[in-house]
Amino acid sequence: MYSERYVRTFGSAAGVIGRLYSLPALERDGYGDISRLPVSLRVLLESLLRHADSTPACEAQLRQLAGWQPQALRDSDVPFMPARVLLQDFTGVPLLCDLAAMRDAVHALGGDAGWLVPQVPVHLVVDHSVQVDFFREANALALNMAQEYTRNAERYGFIKWGVQAFDKLQVSPPGRGIVHQVNLEHLAPGLGRRGEVCFPDSVVGTDSHTTMINALGVLGWGVGGIEAEAAILGLPVTLLIPDVVGVQLEQQLPHGVSATDLALALTAILREENVLDCFVEFFGAGCASLTVPDRATLANMAPEYGATVAFFPPDEQSVAYLAATGRDEATQLAFRRYYQAQNMFGTPLPGMLHYSRTVRIDLSRIQPCVAGPRLPQEHKPLGIVKQDFLLSLGLPVSQGGFGQVTAPRLPLAANPAALRHGDILIAAITSCTNTANPGSMLAAGLLARNAVLRGLRVAPHIKTSLAPGSRVVSDYLARTDLLAPLGILGFRVVAYGCTTCIGNAGPLAPALEAQVSQQGLVCVAVLSGNRNFEARIHPALRANYLMSPALVVAYALAGRIDIDLAHEPLGHDATGAPVYLHELWPSPLDTGLALQQAGHSQPYRQAYLPVQQPQWAALPALSGPCYPWPPSSYIVRPPFVDQLALACPEIRGIYQARALVLLGDAISTDHISPAGPIAADSCAGRYLHEQGTAEADFNSYGSRRGNHQVMMRGCLANPRLVNLMLPPDNEPQGGITLHQPDAQRGFIYDIAMRYRSEQVPLVVFAGHNYGTGSSRDWAAKGMALLGVRAVIARSFERIHRSNLVGMGVLPLEFQGQDSVASLQLHGRELFDLPFIEDGIRPGMLLTLQIYYPNGQQRSCTLRLRIDTEAEATYYRHGGLMPYLVRTLMSKASLAPQQVPA
Repeated sequence: MYSERYVRTFGSAAGVIGRLYSLPALERDGYGDISRLPVSLRVLLESLLRHADSTPACEAQLRQLAGWQPQALRDSDVPFMPARVLLQDFTGVPLLCDLAAMRDAVHALGGDAGWLVPQVPVHLVVDHSVQVDFFREANALALNMAQEYTRNAERYGFIKWGVQAFDKLQVSPPGRGIVHQVNLEHLAPGLGRRGEVCFPDSVVGTDSHTTMINALGVLGWGVGGIEAEAAILGLPVTLLIPDVVGVQLEQQLPHGVSATDLALALTAILREENVLDCFVEFFGAGCASLTVPDRATLANMAPEYGATVAFFPPDEQSVAYLAATGRDEATQLAFRRYYQAQNMFGTPLPGMLHYSRTVRIDLSRIQPCVAGPRLPQEHKPLGIVKQDFLLSLGLPVSQGGFGQVTAPRLPLAANPAALRHGDILIAAITSCTNTANPGSMLAAGLLARNAVLRGLRVAPHIKTSLAPGSRVVSDYLARTDLLAPLGILGFRVVAYGCTTCIGNAGPLAPALEAQVSQQGLVCVAVLSGNRNFEARIHPALRANYLMSPALVVAYALAGRIDIDLAHEPLGHDATGAPVYLHELWPSPLDTGLALQQAGHSQPYRQAYLPVQQPQWAALPALSGPCYPWPPSSYIVRPPFVDQLALACPEIRGIYQARALVLLGDAISTDHISPAGPIAADSCAGRYLHEQGTAEADFNSYGSRRGNHQVMMRGCLANPRLVNLMLPPDNEPQGGITLHQPDAQRGFIYDIAMRYRSEQVPLVVFAGHNYGTGSSRDWAAKGMALLGVRAVIARSFERIHRSNLVGMGVLPLEFQGQDSVASLQLHGRELFDLPFIEDGIRPGMLLTLQIYYPNGQQRSCTLRLRIDTEAEATYYRHGGLMPYLVRTLMSKASLAPQQVPA
């Protein structure tokens, strides 16, 4: 084989460790200046070399990637074979539904369902389903887990069927931790190994924050479930060869400034720098001052600043983390020696590597901050938070405000039970972004301890919670005597899962929610999460702020967001003396001692020992290679490959289409496909009620992703979604649109079904950054099932664009200054897109013909955001799932006695 001539051994003084595909040898063969490439690209290059064969195309791809030029036009793609695939349950359950449906399709076409098997290791962590129903009770953790099993028994039983049906699929049951923290602390092996051959560990995951593993020097990123299905079945993940933005870190963070503060500042800076679809790679002397947990906080938020990855090259901090988390000495040695043999070990210094462009960050200038009230990139230094919130209250909604008349804040004595604008109702220490960082978590515990010693308490109406990303966190908080003071302030351990960060904050007290609704109050959630999109945290809370765990404790003590923490007291002690934040903030000595006490590897080994969980073991589960689809409101066979023919469908143009909705900028996947609670008066709630499901059992949209009937009705149902087709109101009306030409108002699902009965194709229009946020493929699946043929936007976020292609929906971008506003679209127009009969090519320009109701016509140019030839192939098949089934059947026909590889 072509690639075998580049195999070399590597080892230590003690002997040979293994074999590797040598990039230095490839460089010596004249393939380019590989040692000057960004390290992240070298991981792609090694994968390409290891999977290369003797065909000219593979050699050409090797030469093209090895000869990467920093400022070249990006019009070529590279196939990447990840070492493993990572799932969480909200995305993993629908993925298993798809795999089961594809097995049915293979069987219906005369094939063997057993042909469809994973080709790489797959691990599913059940972490997204637990909700915060109980929070101040001493046994809140046990109560919430019991409720979780009651709600999700059908889903979990289906996951257990998947484990026995699909080789190479493993599951971490509920209560083990959050997927990305579990991946970082336990699942990541350091190096991949097949026999004697070692290679860089790499992963794609069905969650956008899979990038957290980049902190360890492991290349990984988030993909939609549809793309993950292809990777699981052995197809490469294909991406355009990217620009690589080098982020040069200088100096070190001042005392009192957390990795969270840096991550939020970085998110704002890199959004401004427009690193969308780029690789980000960190370099410079400042990297040495950041531990792997610090780096993980930055890498976790790559989706928030739009980057595909946020990569830290392997170095001494990586090896130190492997040791600290209980990986054995052989793993540590192999990791170090492998990357040294590949000339990839150590943080690059300025001038050593080529980057497309460089962004310099002086760590010494970072300040404590928050982000909000609606987007992670809305960076606010602490000193302006109060002023900014009060200003936003009075601004109209069209200018990003809340459109409220600001009343003066009355003394609490006037009416202690009355809520006001700016009152905090949820305070959550949550999310792998921060709970994987011992420094951040210990700072929160120390601040809580100091507050308790001064006699401060959190008001009982604030819903407080602590949801660590692994059991290691509660272990070291307990060993440092900090778990108790957190509990005294209301921050009891409620779960080891995502909880509030994913939208599973649970209900507020009915009386509080009634006050908020009746008075139109802008109340607040503060959380140590990574996303604060509208209605994500809780539908009743319109302002949501991201911050470090310590600041979550501080703001919970204050009880309001409109406070100047530098000059106003958090509260008063027993003597009536004011207590200020600077008095409670942990000293460097206290922080250092706590880190020293917490720093043991044994708890990491102990936390991940195989333990039989009684609730999981007791779940009934079906068996067999094909799922029988018993009646269920949670698990229903998806229709994406029903009645599939072996021949590809004829591609037709789009004629006389209507706009289903007109949307603005920064439409997130939370807007398109919510994850939180299902409202009784929503279209999905109406459907569940009609099916005999009690309102108390509706659960969340995220938990219902195995039922396409619910998810179709939930598409575009976020209560904060603004549909520009509707008359401008002060309050958004999510889930509603107009049928044309009669302008009849109704649920989006009902209107879409009416258009289907009229055989009218649909399009969706949007602004910049369409599809920002989570990787959830239901944001694309829902569109496809509603009959949407194309989404036309000013720009797309990476994962959602890919998901649209995977579902056979065209992503199209306006060119120049064209937009919904400039084209004067109101939703009453008709649209033609006649190009498709001539075939499709990645990146081609197309013409949209617009017919206005007054008889005028206009055309505009669109760019097809099918970026690679592989994506074009998927689209020609009607989507990725039909392509996978047809490919499997094609391979089987060539070797009918063998299982296709």
